Amino acid sequence: MTSIHDDAGPKDATTVLLVHGHPFDRSMWRPQVEHLTELGYRVVVPDLRGYGTHKNGTHKTEATKTGLDVFANDLVELADHLGIESFVLGGLSMGGQIVMQTVARHPDRVSALLLADTFAGLDTPEVKQGRIDTAARITREGMERYAEELLPKMISPTTRATRPDVEEHVRRMMRDAPAEGAAAALRGRAERPDYTPGLENIDVPTLVVVGSDDEFTPVHDAERIHREVPGSTLVVIDGAGHLPNLERETEFNEALSTFLTTSGAKP
Repeated sequence: MTSIHDDAGPKDATTVLLVHGHPFDRSMWRPQVEHLTELGYRVVVPDLRGYGTHKNGTHKTEATKTGLDVFANDLVELADHLGIESFVLGGLSMGGQIVMQTVARHPDRVSALLLADTFAGLDTPEVKQGRIDTAARITREGMERYAEELLPKMISPTTRATRPDVEEHVRRMMRDAPAEGAAAALRGRAERPDYTPGLENIDVPTLVVVGSDDEFTPVHDAERIHREVPGSTLVVIDGAGHLPNLERETEFNEALSTFLTTSGAKP
């Protein structure tokens, strides 16, 4: 399945492929697309299977469960469709877990990694059951109440107080996410493998980023990934919650572009 996506920047430049989290869409990477294309990179941002909207209506899925391996295969299929052999691969939250799945299965395709506000280990039994229960709930109720409950945990109190534009963007993405696709991803994510043992095998430059006030994947989760991935770089974005790329886009963009330059992934 070739996903709905944006493909910006010079087609012969180094490609950065960015993977959104749950329950968002490709618009969450808008500040990074603008920044990186100005620097001369090619940036590809897909809507994951079951997420996002477009002019022909909702990007739907018929599946009741979408495993992270399915998302990873979709990314490689998209790269093949676009004729991209090697790319920098980045993801946030669930997107970061999809990145870990992709690099484990297709290490030859990835030249550098961005792992933002994500978690490599397994869920506790309580968290796993919570994903399954939430999937059932949003299938019944839709996304609106769920989105309002998530919002205070997604972005920091500082962001909510000072960046109404970010708050509204995050609310819109969550509220508009297709419930069936989001539920299918939650069920698949509950059954994901433990990516921690494979982190030591990552042999490409890796940037680990986390918001200092992230409630979902706190700083210690990022520190664990940083310790396990050889030679990785850790950046903590002060004052940001779970979405530092939107909440503190200037600091996030600077960290990412500096990493790309120093890792050799120049445009």
